[in-house]
Amino acid sequence: MKINHNLYLYSFLAHFRWLKKSYTAKIMLVAFLGTHVPLLTLLLSFVISNSYSWEMAARIMIIALLATLAGTAATLYALHHLLKPVILTSAALQNYLSSKTLPELPTEFADEAGTLMADTSQTLHKLDELIHYISNYDDLTGLPNRDLFCDRLHQTLSKPENNQRLVAVFLLGIDDFTGMSHGLEHQTTNLLLRAVAQRLSSCIAQTDILAHLSGDEFAIARIEIVSFESVIKLSDLLLSTLSKPFSLEGNLIHITASIGITINGLNDRKSVDQLLQQAHIALYEAKQQGRSQYQYYSPEINAQLQERLTLENELHGALGRNEMLVYYQPLVDLHSGQITAMEALVRWQHPTLGLVSPAKFIPIAEANGLIVSIGEWVLRTACTQNRAWQQAGFTSIRISVNLSARQFEQPYLVEIVSQILEETGLQASCLELEVTESFLMADMERSVKTLKQLRQLGIWLALDDFGTGYSSLNYLKRFPVNMLKIDQSFVQDVMSNPDSAAVTDAIIALAKSLRLKITAEGVETQEQLDYLKKQGCHEGQGYYFSCPMPADIIAQMLQKSSQQMETITA
Repeated sequence: MKINHNLYLYSFLAHFRWLKKSYTAKIMLVAFLGTHVPLLTLLLSFVISNSYSWEMAARIMIIALLATLAGTAATLYALHHLLKPVILTSAALQNYLSSKTLPELPTEFADEAGTLMADTSQTLHKLDELIHYISNYDDLTGLPNRDLFCDRLHQTLSKPENNQRLVAVFLLGIDDFTGMSHGLEHQTTNLLLRAVAQRLSSCIAQTDILAHLSGDEFAIARIEIVSFESVIKLSDLLLSTLSKPFSLEGNLIHITASIGITINGLNDRKSVDQLLQQAHIALYEAKQQGRSQYQYYSPEINAQLQERLTLENELHGALGRNEMLVYYQPLVDLHSGQITAMEALVRWQHPTLGLVSPAKFIPIAEANGLIVSIGEWVLRTACTQNRAWQQAGFTSIRISVNLSARQFEQPYLVEIVSQILEETGLQASCLELEVTESFLMADMERSVKTLKQLRQLGIWLALDDFGTGYSSLNYLKRFPVNMLKIDQSFVQDVMSNPDSAAVTDAIIALAKSLRLKITAEGVETQEQLDYLKKQGCHEGQGYYFSCPMPADIIAQMLQKSSQQMETITA
């Protein structure tokens, strides 16, 4: 490193080991040499001259030397104390670096040393403020970060006077923030988070603690809870405030948020980490219920989440361990009573948990993407099984397989279906794929294109759970489907609820006008069967006919149905 030329003497003296670590020693050495070299030179000149006797010369030299030593000592003592500003400044810097202790240096002096002390003190105070801000505040929103939030909440909970206070922690997350941020520029996303922080700040009280934890998650700690109604009121205020559009860079952006809430009870003092964990669990449950929802933490929710995490871990590799099964449920012609199709339904035979309900593991598979591989396996298994039934001589029927939203989004879905049909040797007309309105609406143009390609293969297409989604004629006429399936929620109380009966009648009439086949799900009683038959429904499916069964038991049903058909034909 190049040395400044003004430091040449300082650099030279630093090479001596006994001067290297002491700035004071360097000053003292220079001061000593500076005072003694001229004197010694003068004395030497005086000694070698012949003007005085040796006695006189010796007396003068001793007096001069003692006076010089006394003056030098006084000079060195004064220099030592004049160097104190530099020494104190150096010590203050070292102390701050080692212990983060701020110095108390004087600021009233106006010379160079005084300016050095004052500037050092001011600089260290500003540096400490900056470090504190960087360590404790979020640089995007300016709000306290997780560390500062936890520290403040911990201090609040630790105060003896707060032992009889209820403390609520709200954890707020923007709904579908990941998907929304993909459609926005990074700068716009940052502006949105800042705007959200500002709106949240306007909703809270002075005693509340607001923080930006990470990403789209904000935390609020309400210290003074007058009543549980005040917690509900704050939740409603937060959700309604964020539901108003944000005007950013000339564009209106609409968002919704969900909130998880946990309350620290009077007799159940929890740590800050426990409260945040519980609020996270409640937030997760709120998001599962839909948009713009808030949910309180409960042990039941925690147990459900733990079960879900266990199932998610076990679900990975379930296919490879041959734990997945396919059950089949018949679809029956309501007028002839003959089996016309089988719906393939996946089941999970867990080695220790037993038969796991699809209602538990299907949403997990949808969320983590495993539904794609599971769905393809079900499709291949069902096609193989239907082909085996045909080769056994049973009457040819359709095999119905559900397509998940994730499967439908796969770019090579049509090619995969075509390949499976070719591998299994099943005719396309013997395969029916069930789709739902909800995921078709995500991208209308792509959905219609994919459905048309599947229809071109000769595959049957059924619109599942009809009546629970958009149910718009404008959309329905664009979907190239063969069949509508009435959701079981309408069928189950069709005899007791006039509204359900009216919806069922309307769906059947609509299907007839569009020349579509109609299947009613959830048929469980003779009365429901008679009503649907009277209204002209083509097919029925439900426990009245059969619950989902393994393939070997279904084979017995198909054999019986084939024998009945042969008898009728004969």
